[in-house]
Amino acid sequence: MANLTQKETNLQSDFHKKTAINLFNEVWDLMEKKERTSEENLQMIHKAHASRFHWGEVGSPVNFSRGEWQISRVYAVLNRPEPCLVHAKRNLEIVLEHGIKDFDLAFAYEALARAYSLNGDTASKERYRKLAEDASSAIEKDADRNLVLEDLGTIE
Repeated sequence: MANLTQKETNLQSDFHKKTAINLFNEVWDLMEKKERTSEENLQMIHKAHASRFHWGEVGSPVNFSRGEWQISRVYAVLNRPEPCLVHAKRNLEIVLEHGIKDFDLAFAYEALARAYSLNGDTASKERYRKLAEDASSAIEKDADRNLVLEDLGTIE
């Protein structure tokens, strides 16, 4: 953001943050929709990637990991194993690199369990499911722990 005034820099930062949040929420709305069109499936992919991009401009490692997690989940919902696994792995890399714990660590393992399930790799799925369960026991908030455990229960 060279040669920008502080006001312009703040406006850009605000834009990126608001856009990232709005896109993230729009992706959730699409994922929760009972029936999506093929166009909505593509919008869901594009919006998840765009949200992650905007977080990359102004966010922190927690935002980056959550963006990667959401992209992985979108591909899981669409039954696209290869990109699901790519983004699940990137999510865990960010979490481990930055020492992110609690909810985000458990969900990083959950994403990998889900991705390996889609890939038909039962041994890796079970390994990461166990890691997610173990990590969930260290989650401070009961509601967050229950959310992780509930999500783990949806992995085939």
